[in-house]
Amino acid sequence: MSETPPNTLQYRSDGPDDAPVLILGPSLGTTWHMWDRQIPELVRQWRVIRFDLPGHGGAPAHPASSVADLTDRLLATLDELGVHRFGYAGCSIGGAIGTDLALRAPHRLASLALIASSPRFGTADEFRQRGVIVRTNGLDPMARTAPERWFTPGFAAAQPAIVEWAVQMVRTTDAGAYVAACEALAAFDVRADLGRVGVPTLVLVGSEDRVTGPAEARHLVAGIPDARLAVVPGASHLAPVEQPAAVTDLLVRHFSTSWQAVSDSSTGMAALAAPPVAQAIAAPAAPAVAHAVPSATVAPATTPVTPVTPVTPAEPGPAEPGAVPSAVPPVAAAAVPPPAAAGPQAPGAAAPAPAGAERPDPYDAGMKVRREVLGDAHVDRAMAAADDFTGDFQDLITRYAWGEVWTRDGLDRRTRSAVTLTALVAGGHLEELAFHTRAALRNGLSPAEIKEVLLQTAVYCGVPAANSAFRVARQVIVEETTPEA
Repeated sequence: MSETPPNTLQYRSDGPDDAPVLILGPSLGTTWHMWDRQIPELVRQWRVIRFDLPGHGGAPAHPASSVADLTDRLLATLDELGVHRFGYAGCSIGGAIGTDLALRAPHRLASLALIASSPRFGTADEFRQRGVIVRTNGLDPMARTAPERWFTPGFAAAQPAIVEWAVQMVRTTDAGAYVAACEALAAFDVRADLGRVGVPTLVLVGSEDRVTGPAEARHLVAGIPDARLAVVPGASHLAPVEQPAAVTDLLVRHFSTSWQAVSDSSTGMAALAAPPVAQAIAAPAAPAVAHAVPSATVAPATTPVTPVTPVTPAEPGPAEPGAVPSAVPPVAAAAVPPPAAAGPQAPGAAAPAPAGAERPDPYDAGMKVRREVLGDAHVDRAMAAADDFTGDFQDLITRYAWGEVWTRDGLDRRTRSAVTLTALVAGGHLEELAFHTRAALRNGLSPAEIKEVLLQTAVYCGVPAANSAFRVARQVIVEETTPEA
């Protein structure tokens, strides 16, 4: 496989070249092999293109700064392949990419399936905390906890080969690319935009998913005008791996019957006729709960639903390295021809205003950076505590400290954090030092680098000041970088 350019994604294509195209997007920490068990059935009707996230599955570690960045790289990859219109199914962060496609490139999307997805994934603080743990400890903590996040306990106990596959898949991911993906999910929030998703959408979730469960799925269905919901019993976060037959049947049914007609005939695409498919939605069977909401309706959380028949996965067998056990035989992978490279922008950089343009109010930009650096929880506490006496001060620091200074492109956030720590030690501001130590970890400084900053302050700010700073910073670092047991 040749080197993948920075603005595209590593991909693999299966199925007839002249068939309608279906894109499959992976979950964080997985590779395109998470879809192996769907391929034999899907390639009967579609040319299936799967992709890897940066740094996953041996893909070059060109970290993506946002979900929109990943979407743009996917579109650039498809442009290189000459694919203009397609269906899309994505799991978890792959689902976030699918929602972003529907919002920013609706003319290219024929139909959409969102699996184990959400309009907002937990809280920004949770994902930034995960990034801090990975920067400090590597991916081993994420690998060890992957089975309990991804699979039900019964499946994990019965399928040790698949559990080991999952663990190794995470361990072989590039840590920097994983952290960047966490940052992308921390910033992702499309709750207010769901009404603009205009393509037929299947929202699919495992009944036992504790990462992005049925509540998040119902939020998607309630917000997307043309959406239906399917909950697969006996499945957790990686439903395509845990219940492959049920998920495959639902995808075939959805994309066969809900492929939006093309307004531009020059693409050569047309709506698919619905072929006979295996029944994916069965009569109610207690105690399993599953959902099927008719297309083109908004489904509230109380909508009556119909169960999906659970399917017992096949016993694992020998497979190629990195593939799901009992997966399909390998097919030659393809790489993207190199397009022109795109130059990166410094993290947190603010674009300079054109000459003569009216200067915008920096408050909103300041609040955004303040939350990204200090965390939502800290900022929410500060804003909630503001009153008539302190409110103007909160406004001042948001507008000028964060909106005017922290958004400047002269220094990156890591450097600004190092400077800030030094200044706080010099001033003896230990309470501020505590939450700016947390901010420094979020901004990418490692504990070893923070130690070097504090050693430098011992020389230039005094040993007593540095002694107090080490005590405060050590406590924060232990709290922030210790993985959950």
